[in-house]
Amino acid sequence: MKAMLSTAPGGPETLVLSELPDPVPGKGELLVRVRAAGVNFPDTLMIRDMYQMKPPRPFAPGGEVAGDVLAVGEGVTGFAVGDRVLALTGFGGFATHINVQAARAVKFPETMPFEDAACFIFTYGTSHHALKDRARIRPGESLFILGAAGGVGAAAIELGKAAGARVIAGVSSEEKAAFCRDIGADETLVYPRTLDRDAQKALSAEIKALAGPDGVDVVYDAVGGDYAEPAIRALAWEGRFLVVGFPAGIPRIPLNLTLLKGSQIVGVFWGASVARDPAGHATNMGELFAMYAEGRIKPRISARFALADAAQALELMQDRKVMGKVALTFD
Repeated sequence: MKAMLSTAPGGPETLVLSELPDPVPGKGELLVRVRAAGVNFPDTLMIRDMYQMKPPRPFAPGGEVAGDVLAVGEGVTGFAVGDRVLALTGFGGFATHINVQAARAVKFPETMPFEDAACFIFTYGTSHHALKDRARIRPGESLFILGAAGGVGAAAIELGKAAGARVIAGVSSEEKAAFCRDIGADETLVYPRTLDRDAQKALSAEIKALAGPDGVDVVYDAVGGDYAEPAIRALAWEGRFLVVGFPAGIPRIPLNLTLLKGSQIVGVFWGASVARDPAGHATNMGELFAMYAEGRIKPRISARFALADAAQALELMQDRKVMGKVALTFD
């Protein structure tokens, strides 16, 4: 097998394409031939030892894969050789073969291409959990998304529309704004790449102008940093602020804002929710597959790379140049 390995902490340029023995599935595991792997922002952090999960080296990044089952380990039921499965792996996905826990694998329809399956569960799983379970978004509510052109942001646009919300997409360029409108955003807002205090006030006013005089009902924050506070200031009464990610840094929020607006700051830790509520996760996955089959959601894959070019994929991700999803595809 081949794998793109992190042998020392560093950026994408430190990854090494390596030959390894083919793995053998252990008890409760499936051996999967990887056909496609999704590329996500946590991959860029993990190789730098900046993520909460720190695998022992050498390791391959890559937290979501799709492929076919080559072998079934002891004690596994419900799977057979040849099954098409997607899986959350945490890491290890940038490889031609991987052992995955059968409990983390999900069969997917024959009508779904491998690359769609590999770019499906992380972004749609996160955003569906965020909007449905954490925000409890309702038809007719307004939704403002920070980082709307990224993977989870694009998924939030589609899922927000599917839930009957009015979606405002916040992005950093006109090109990204056009992308968001193309996938269903009702309004777009282009914010500056850096914010001083005056720019923060202007951003809050722009959000309110688009959301309406009462403010925005739900904010989906996949950016953090200096963008969080102006979005919270734009919340409506009993608005919900979803904490999804911090590529711009971890914000410091004046908590008096939550009192004045009767609002909530709500954490979105989808990975932990999957482990704590597997039945709820199964329900959500069933709903997402149904929406995919109906054409209401579809991964927006803007770039594809071979395994040997995984560093280029991660550079796009770390530089925040990605619109939608990036995939590694395998012969």
